[in-house]
Amino acid sequence: MNWIQPIDPLNNIALSALVACLPIAFIFWGLIIRKMKGYLASLLTMLLAIVFAVVVYGMPIKLTLLSALHGALYGIFPICWVIFGAVFLYNVTVRSGQFEIIKNFMASITPDRRLQALLIAFSFGAFLEGAAGMGAPVAITSSMLVGLGFNPLYAAAVCLIANTAPVAFGSVGIPIITASHVSDIPEMAISQMIGRTLPILSIIVPFYLVVIMAGVKKTADVWPALLVSGVTFAFFQWLTSNYLGPMLPDVIAGLASF
Repeated sequence: MNWIQPIDPLNNIALSALVACLPIAFIFWGLIIRKMKGYLASLLTMLLAIVFAVVVYGMPIKLTLLSALHGALYGIFPICWVIFGAVFLYNVTVRSGQFEIIKNFMASITPDRRLQALLIAFSFGAFLEGAAGMGAPVAITSSMLVGLGFNPLYAAAVCLIANTAPVAFGSVGIPIITASHVSDIPEMAISQMIGRTLPILSIIVPFYLVVIMAGVKKTADVWPALLVSGVTFAFFQWLTSNYLGPMLPDVIAGLASF
C-alpha cells in the first residue's frame, strides 16, 4: 500500500504547520506543565499523532498503526538497547567502586574547575555521547562534577552546553543513521557533510563553556588547554566522520581530546 503525505492538508500552510506542531507542543505541555510521567505523556502524544494522521492527513489506519509500531520497535532497538547497555555499565562501575576511582582520577589531574569541566563535561562527555547518547552523558558527567563540588543545577547546565558539539553523532551514530533511513541519502554522505561543518562548532564550544563559567578574563588564563582540546576534538571528529563513518566520531574524538 502506497500513501504520499500531503504537505498542506488544510490548504493553508500556516494552519497546517500549526496542526503538525500540536503533538510536539502537547508532549512539552504534559511533561513541563502537567508534570506527567514520561511514558504517559509519550503514549498520549502518540495517540494524538495517530488521530491527526488519520483525520487531518488522511493516512490509512493500517499504515498509521504500522508506522506507530515501527517507531516503537525502532525506539527499543537500537536506541533503548544502547542506553540500557550504557546505564548497566555505569551501575556496575558505581556498585564496584570503580566510578569513585574514575572521579578521583579526574580530580587528581587538576584542581582548576575550568579544566575539570573541560575534561569531564566536554571530552569525557563526548565519549559517553558517542557510546550511549540520549540523557546518559549529561547524567553521568554532571554527577561527577557534583562529586567534585559543583552545584547540581550548575553542573547539569555546564554538561548540557558541552554536549552540543558531539550530539550529532550520539548513540553510535543513531541520528545520522535515522536521517539516512528517512531521506534515502547514504549514511556516509550525511556523515561527511556534518563532519565538515560541525568541527567549527567543536572548536568554539570549549571556549564558550569556560567563558560562561568564569568570564572572558579568566578564560584567557587557560586558552592553550581550550585550544588543544577543541582543535584535537574537531580534527578527529572530521577525520572519523569523513573516512570511517557516523558511528565512531564522538568516541574517537572524545578520547583524543581527553
